[in-house]
Amino acid sequence: MNSRAQIRLLPDGRRMHLQDGPIDLIVEAFGAPSEVEKAYRTACTRFETVLDELCSELAFLRQRCLPESEWPHGVIARRMMAAVVPYASEFFITPMAAVAGAVAEEILAGMRASAQLLRAYVNNGGDIALHLAPGEKFVVGIVERPDRPSLFGTATVQACDPIRGIATSGWGGRSFSLGIADAVTVLADRAAAADAAATIIANAVDLPGHPAIIRVPACQLAPDSDLADRPVTQAVGELSAAEVNQALRGGVEIAERLQQIGLIRSAALKLQGETRVVGCIPELNPALVDERGLVHA
Repeated sequence: MNSRAQIRLLPDGRRMHLQDGPIDLIVEAFGAPSEVEKAYRTACTRFETVLDELCSELAFLRQRCLPESEWPHGVIARRMMAAVVPYASEFFITPMAAVAGAVAEEILAGMRASAQLLRAYVNNGGDIALHLAPGEKFVVGIVERPDRPSLFGTATVQACDPIRGIATSGWGGRSFSLGIADAVTVLADRAAAADAAATIIANAVDLPGHPAIIRVPACQLAPDSDLADRPVTQAVGELSAAEVNQALRGGVEIAERLQQIGLIRSAALKLQGETRVVGCIPELNPALVDERGLVHA
């Protein structure tokens, strides 16, 4: 039994909070009470094994993924690897770029296997895995920055849509970024795929060498970072409209490529009040709504 994991039902009586070290999940399921109870029981049991499972292969998961890299052994680690391999020949990326989405996927997969649910989501710090039975939908809130609760819009994901994963990356988030995007939110078929793509696109929103951007080697901030001595963004000063447009253009070009080859369905890129959208975000609504009914990305 894992004595570290903190598991509790939130005061609203609907959502579960599962936390173990850096893994922090909000889980909610909809359906018959007995089915929801089974799903939550499964989620809690599986969650207690997740961190130890990942730590057993952590040295490998922090290494750069290359096309010829061997594959890890764990179920979650293999989800991570599958999500980053498509980028291995062109970009620097490690399996850790998809860890949050892969964990969310794995917990949701167990819930779905153990119970008949109408809807469910697992939100791992803004990287979200979704389940929708036929006829169901979720309204997803899209944040302006990962470290701020404010929203700039919502998207409605229907069961008939292929989207089952949503992830957000940006320089102010809980993970390091090589770029300067305030937020890049990606909608994809799977949460791990969305997580990896959001990282790649956010890294491409950049102005290399700009004096208003402060960068620090990742290892100075976290000695065990998978980014090692690569400079990660710590602050972004005020940019001109032309500079914002230039930086966003770099991210848009990558997002369009990923959308064309089917790695993502759509993406929203934010930088200093400007937004660019690639692909079709279903029922994108720029008006802010009552946040109590939203799943946040």
